[in-house]
Amino acid sequence: MNRHETSDVSALMRDIGARARKAARALGLAEAAQKANALEAAGRAIRANKAKILAANAEDIANAKQQNITAAFLDRLTLTDKSVDAIAAGIEAVALLPDPVGEVIADWQQPNGLMFQRVRTPLGVVAVIYESRPNVTADAGSLCLKAGNAVILRGGSDSFHSSRAIHECLVTGLKEAGLPEDAIQLVPTTDRAAVGELLTGLSGNIDVVVPRGGKSLVERVQKEARVPVFAHLEGVCHVYIHAPADLDMAKSIVFNAKMRRTGVCGAAETLLVDKKAAQTHLKPLVEMLLEAGCEVRGDEASRATDSRVKPATEEDWYTEYLDKIIAVKVVGGLQAAMDHIAKYGSQHTDERKFSCAKSIPRSCFTMRLHNSPMAASSASARRLASPPAVCTRAGRSASSSSLRSSIVFTAMVRPGLEGANTPRFARYADRAPRRKFQSRA
Repeated sequence: MNRHETSDVSALMRDIGARARKAARALGLAEAAQKANALEAAGRAIRANKAKILAANAEDIANAKQQNITAAFLDRLTLTDKSVDAIAAGIEAVALLPDPVGEVIADWQQPNGLMFQRVRTPLGVVAVIYESRPNVTADAGSLCLKAGNAVILRGGSDSFHSSRAIHECLVTGLKEAGLPEDAIQLVPTTDRAAVGELLTGLSGNIDVVVPRGGKSLVERVQKEARVPVFAHLEGVCHVYIHAPADLDMAKSIVFNAKMRRTGVCGAAETLLVDKKAAQTHLKPLVEMLLEAGCEVRGDEASRATDSRVKPATEEDWYTEYLDKIIAVKVVGGLQAAMDHIAKYGSQHTDERKFSCAKSIPRSCFTMRLHNSPMAASSASARRLASPPAVCTRAGRSASSSSLRSSIVFTAMVRPGLEGANTPRFARYADRAPRRKFQSRA
């Protein structure tokens, strides 16, 4: 049945949710080798169907161009021979990651002798809502599969044909490995009402929603979702040049961070230069960016280097341009740069360039590298198989975020300690808990 458009979106989405929940039960018990086989087969299918994927992408691009889209949008939408190979390689990289499901990440013993283990288990069903990047279909699908989660993918209407072609390859992998095809589902309609249905949780069949896209999408999901949300807004990313950084290396880093792909959320949007390096570094960096076709908006010191630099407003420091535009500012050293980033940044991706690491505060290396490719990130797979905040004695979660997990009891209470004061709950934390909870009747 072709469901590209349907009059009953609600019924369609409820059916998808029910099938995802059923698939999640089977997938959560799948062996690591079986999931790896599915991913490897999916990678092969991507390579074998490269021509089909590129043809589907060409259709999406043709449709998008008729809508007068921006260059940054078109960059995110476009697939090439090389990028399709990268998608396949990313899936294969996920297949090689250690399986997070069943990993014991903590264990401890209560004073009464009860032994606990903190064990990674699948969340259940993940819904991923994204926009124009068709590669997210493979990224999200492969990572959820690795972590034992069923996933419902809702890509943007602009990348519908590309995402569908990639999804077919993922389903091929599931079939070859003997896993349920409904473990990775793509919403087969471009109707915007489907997003609203996902945000309701589909009658309890969705455990968490992950929005991946622009600010408006993420804000809508955070506002309307009735299930837990893993979200991050925009990428206001910074590069800081600290004196006495090597100029040639600084130029190479800044050029790559800004100009390699201006339309991705990890592209640099603000350049901060240590005032001690401004005399030697600021003008060459600004000129390099201008000559590369990048608009520069700067503070007074930056504008003094070149008449082509436009005045930066307060709003510029908060802005994610996703275009050939960058804001430049001279700051009074490392602490001033960190203060600026703390105030204006989005905790997405920030970079500091030093000539050596001696005497540099440890705090300056605290970075949020959210823009690392999902398909190459073991941390991403581990986050999708995370334990909850609280587990009950029965082994099911009672987390305030409703994420499912389990707890393994390796010993029962010692004889003589089974009284009314025996604690029935243990709070999870990054380390073994030290605090007991009162028993509940």
